[in-house]
Amino acid sequence: MKRYIAELVATFFLIFCGTGAMVINTEMDGVISHFGVATAWGLIVAIMIFAYGRISGAHMNPAVTLTLVILKLHPKKEIMPYFGAQLIGAFAASFILRVMFPENQLLGASMPQGSDLQSFALEFILTFMLMIVILLTSQGRRIEQYFAPIAIGLTVMLEALYAGPISNASMNPFRSLAPAVVSGHIEHLWLYLVATTLGAVTAGLYWIWQRNY
Repeated sequence: MKRYIAELVATFFLIFCGTGAMVINTEMDGVISHFGVATAWGLIVAIMIFAYGRISGAHMNPAVTLTLVILKLHPKKEIMPYFGAQLIGAFAASFILRVMFPENQLLGASMPQGSDLQSFALEFILTFMLMIVILLTSQGRRIEQYFAPIAIGLTVMLEALYAGPISNASMNPFRSLAPAVVSGHIEHLWLYLVATTLGAVTAGLYWIWQRNY
């Protein structure tokens, strides 16, 4: 139960700070800036992994949890409790942002700025890259494990910096699901649910091949 609550809290802060930065940037006429929003995403990921990584692993992402279970790096019996904790944390954050900023239309929901195909490809590649960094650092040598939170946070920041203007750089199904449902903008939700999950799982399969080659 301690792990499940830790996963819930970590996911809550991820969505509250990440999409919260997007909401406040919109409400305050761009005062945070695109760079600031990308930095907020990278920092909150790194901070939550440092804080909760030793308790729950700080997945904060069902695509990550699913991939780790497929690779037998996380207990299969915990997949649904982890999904539930992540879902509750994400929706709690989005509901609180809705109460705080009732006039905001998107609440940080993921919306493609180009074609659906363009954003689908981006989200697949971005999540693939993120999952590879997670696996290579968290399953690497002790020194690599120590710096894993920084490497993962910087990866999220980098991807948000260059891909955010096109696809919003979600890389996380529940990060897109919660604000989309709470804001009522679910028209592109399928894209973010499918592309991110496929990207993470494909990265896991590639990691297995790389280790066995």
